[in-house]
Amino acid sequence: MSLEATAHGAVHGEESKYEDREFGFWVYLMTDSLIFALAFATYVVMIENYSDGPTQKDLFSLGHTAGETFLLLTSTLTFGFASLAMRAGQATRVMLWLAVTMILGVGFVGMELAEFSGMIAAGAGPDRSGMLTAFFTLVGTHGVHVTLGSLGIFVMICQVAVKGLTPPVRSRLTRLAMFWHFLDIVWIGIFSVVYLPGVL
Repeated sequence: MSLEATAHGAVHGEESKYEDREFGFWVYLMTDSLIFALAFATYVVMIENYSDGPTQKDLFSLGHTAGETFLLLTSTLTFGFASLAMRAGQATRVMLWLAVTMILGVGFVGMELAEFSGMIAAGAGPDRSGMLTAFFTLVGTHGVHVTLGSLGIFVMICQVAVKGLTPPVRSRLTRLAMFWHFLDIVWIGIFSVVYLPGVL
């Protein structure tokens, strides 16, 4: 076997390894989708179970939720810019757009925590009614995912800074982008199923 054929086989094997990892990540996202589907279904079943507690109209602020939505949708756009910079081989621009994405993600989580703390302070915690238990479970699960995604973005910024845009780093960035865009889709579902009907 020639040296050129050996090198070609090694490159093909390396590409196949990263493709397998991306396929495995798709499988993970599908299982994560099941978790969110169950959380959505539980909320829909419990939506009228207020006990003697407050309703959605008493608790939800469309303006606050619109602010959260703006931050998350914008962060998806900035992650897209980071992906384009990665394809162009521009490591500095990748780190810049990832940093902006992380800041937006942290801002989203901060707004969500402020909403939760305000509700709990008003006596509308997850133990107040079945609806609130389902609400905190669904929205809180998404918030935990955004927090972990923001941490992952920070790690990727460090990896790009230290290692550059190597094939393993590119593969990790691609999978993290899939995860971040997935969270955006889930949030649109939360906005449409939880907040929007709750205030109308």
